[in-house]
Amino acid sequence: MHLTPKDEDRLLLFLAAELARKHRAAGLALSYAEARALIADEVVEAARAGATVAEAAAHGARVLTDDDVMPGVTALLGSVQVEAFFDDGQKLVTVHDAIGPGSGSAEPDGLVPGEILPCDGELELNAGRPTATVTVENTGDRPVQVGSHFHFFEVNRALRFDRTAAFGMRLDIPSGTAVRFEPGEAQDVSLTAYGGERTVVGQNDVTNTVTTGTPGAELMDSLRGKGFLDTGQEA
Repeated sequence: MHLTPKDEDRLLLFLAAELARKHRAAGLALSYAEARALIADEVVEAARAGATVAEAAAHGARVLTDDDVMPGVTALLGSVQVEAFFDDGQKLVTVHDAIGPGSGSAEPDGLVPGEILPCDGELELNAGRPTATVTVENTGDRPVQVGSHFHFFEVNRALRFDRTAAFGMRLDIPSGTAVRFEPGEAQDVSLTAYGGERTVVGQNDVTNTVTTGTPGAELMDSLRGKGFLDTGQEA
């Protein structure tokens, strides 16, 4: 049939929506995937029938209520977005609060699916690991952002600091976060040692070895020869 990827996506959405319609007609509560597919399909079909973006979104919001879905689906679903073709082209339609209130209780016992319930007390990051504090100056002309698990010993060449002190270390910050160094500015940052075998490979292709000890003279010469600024050399 010479289907394009977009055609295949549309057929997949239609099949999922048809399954949802079959289950709904049989009196079965819809799952998260079924509810999302049915609402999205109804929006696309409304657009095909000549509805405006606002009309298609309003129609999608009337398709299901809490009574039609499994417990927790309403809270998980939230909004539904789908690309639909209108008379004046393809547009993104967002259906806010896609599942309306029904006659029953939406969330029994006050439980919210996916909610994080933290324990009492505080979590100490990297407890018991060696740490170090270094002063880092960005000598470049543009900001530099360093991620939480990058080997700080071999970060951007334009950052000037004691590279030896940073060997086998990373930023002592939560995973997935980063620290930004603005041009011409200096700031103190806390570092912590890697866990596990502490083998660093790749990154800026400088270390490629185990980082449990101190960097050797050959490694430091190679680092400086590649233009990485180091206050330890200046000292």
